[in-house]
Amino acid sequence: MMLSLYILIWPVISAVVLFVIVRAFIKDMAEAKREGRSII
Repeated sequence: MMLSLYILIWPVISAVVLFVIVRAFIKDMAEAKREGRSII
């Protein structure tokens, strides 16, 4: 049972990490647009 739980929890962890990265990228993109500079 613990192995099943361990395997099933990885998609949740990956989704949380992806959410944090995307949220930070959107925040940086909005800040760059507000300042009139390129995100790159």
